[in-house]
Amino acid sequence: MGRLVSGLQPVREAIRVHGSALECVYVETGGAQSPQLEAVARFAADQGARVERVSRADLDRMAHGARHQGVIARARELVVHTIDALTVDKSTLVVALDELEDPQNFGAVIRSAVALGATAIMWPEHRSAPLSPATFRASAGAVEHAQLYRVRNLVSALADLRAAGVLVIGLDAAGDTPIGTADLSGPVAIVIGAEGKGLRKTVKRECDLLVRLPMSGAISSLNASVAGAIALYEVVRQRALTPS
Repeated sequence: MGRLVSGLQPVREAIRVHGSALECVYVETGGAQSPQLEAVARFAADQGARVERVSRADLDRMAHGARHQGVIARARELVVHTIDALTVDKSTLVVALDELEDPQNFGAVIRSAVALGATAIMWPEHRSAPLSPATFRASAGAVEHAQLYRVRNLVSALADLRAAGVLVIGLDAAGDTPIGTADLSGPVAIVIGAEGKGLRKTVKRECDLLVRLPMSGAISSLNASVAGAIALYEVVRQRALTPS
């Protein structure tokens, strides 16, 4: 059956990445068509994907409550790797999620990770948000470009990364090290905890450093996906200043 991708931007990215491998792109028909929908339909046809015109009621039924903006694609399942498939080199940048259960945050983290050059996005198979239409939509299509790794045990996976020479840093509002003072120019894994819980104690013990994002305002913490994006940007900034 594959998976459903709903919404203009997620579907555009699915077409861009998968093209004729998509099973079908369903576009709303009837009445005046929006230029955006027509552009998506043309793009899909140009890339060799099958396009089918359906009613809004049909799209609503397919979407099961998800916001579809008049277009849905049926795509193959995403490729999800195991940690054994991860190759570590000097450019490795892993984003590890410690029981992040909100699909909106999961999707937002994926978008930031792809935009800022993460080589892997890793999460444990239990107590984590699913790879669902809500996650795909929140990533605004970035999930189609992501390198995804689901692991049985995050603590063990982080230990494997450390053994391979990856610096594992945990984002923690009470961390001893301001992120700007940590050397992030080598292979790095950024570990992000869930809202309200933060990182588990077992995960903290497996981190080389617990880093904080210096805050100067009245709020002392950030949304998990925002904190992750800032940390990723700091890695990119440092690497840009480091001779290759």
